[in-house]
Amino acid sequence: MHFRKAKIADLDAIIALLADDPLGKKREQYEDPLPSCYHEAFANIQQDKNQELMVIENAQASIIGTLQLSFIPYLTYRGGVRAQIEAVRIHKEYRGQGIGRQVFEWAIQRAKIRGAHLLQLTTDKKRPDAKAFYEQLGFVASHEGMKLHF
Repeated sequence: MHFRKAKIADLDAIIALLADDPLGKKREQYEDPLPSCYHEAFANIQQDKNQELMVIENAQASIIGTLQLSFIPYLTYRGGVRAQIEAVRIHKEYRGQGIGRQVFEWAIQRAKIRGAHLLQLTTDKKRPDAKAFYEQLGFVASHEGMKLHF
């Protein structure tokens, strides 16, 4: 596997991965051509030094996964940086092969390299298997998260 920053040419494959999931089907609008909102979001992510949108390629250079790391500077923890991992998706043909674990191991190391003091994530309560997976990796459900959708 090879990790690299996403390029605009990868956008279609990334959105296809995000949409190929029961919850993603409800949130994403994967069609040809992609809606302009995805191009605008990609441009914003690429311009932000605190965002790393990554793709994972197999030996044939096919995109088999994606993730986004956000680095959030803040005043607490003596001006610390917290890393947030989002939008982790593995192509359905590659699931169950340990790739997700490798993706998280890579993300943990990347967060450490960038000086983060912690890596956090959220998971939908409709995904108990995902929660169990994260706990196996050492993540602890230490806080109760809340969201306000607009």
